Amino acid sequence: MDHKIAILGAGNLGTSLASGLLNSKQYAMADMLLTDKRGHRINYLRDKGFMVTDNNAEAVRQSRIIVMSIKPQQFESLVKEIRDYIQPHHIILSTITGITLKEIESALGKVPVFRIMPNMALAICESMTCIASKNTHSDHLEQILSMFNKMGTTLEIEEEMMEAATVVGACGIAFALRFMRAMSQGGIEIGFNSEMSQLITAQTVKGAARLILETNNHPEREIDKVTTPQGITISGLNEMEHQGLSSAVIRGLLTSFTKLEHLMEKNVRPDKE
Repeated sequence: MDHKIAILGAGNLGTSLASGLLNSKQYAMADMLLTDKRGHRINYLRDKGFMVTDNNAEAVRQSRIIVMSIKPQQFESLVKEIRDYIQPHHIILSTITGITLKEIESALGKVPVFRIMPNMALAICESMTCIASKNTHSDHLEQILSMFNKMGTTLEIEEEMMEAATVVGACGIAFALRFMRAMSQGGIEIGFNSEMSQLITAQTVKGAARLILETNNHPEREIDKVTTPQGITISGLNEMEHQGLSSAVIRGLLTSFTKLEHLMEKNVRPDKE
């Protein structure tokens, strides 16, 4: 066994995971083997210094931890490539939306399996990662939780909540970024250049997030501290609510969740995005 971990599917999320493992100093490049079928992607990753192959079976044979980070519609073809090479010592991690632990076990046998739902902030070790598991022992769980805790925050959940975790945690980073874009655009309209407005916006949102994470206060409690009577903050907030800010966010989350459920009911393998 030459590598500690194989990441099958070195797209955006798989590469973010590899970068996070490097940046958290858990693995060296020599410890990881990434796979992709696209020649240009392989060349790009090799130029970055990663070890890459187009042979999923060989990656599995050489590694102990196997991360399946592919599109749902690619699951069946991947299974055909690797199932004869899965051994009892393997630990399987899956980021594949809509593929259940039971389906993975049925396809690959009774080995330790984790469904993980991180987001793109893995690369900078600031991901929110939700985890559900099957056929695992406490040492397996401790190992995987420790791995992802070094790349952000983890939360162990029941598998039935994994689709909700996908929408809030994985899709949610895009929703948060869209809010940041809007705030930055507003800053430009009232006088800042784009670089200054983006910096102010990003640091402000970072500060807001840390306030909640470190105090565990409800957001409204922190809002109350900056909404003085007849002040400008409450006027801006009220106008945003009149225009449907909270309602739009909630409806967006529900729309993504409903679509995911609908596609799963039809046994269509959806993309996370």
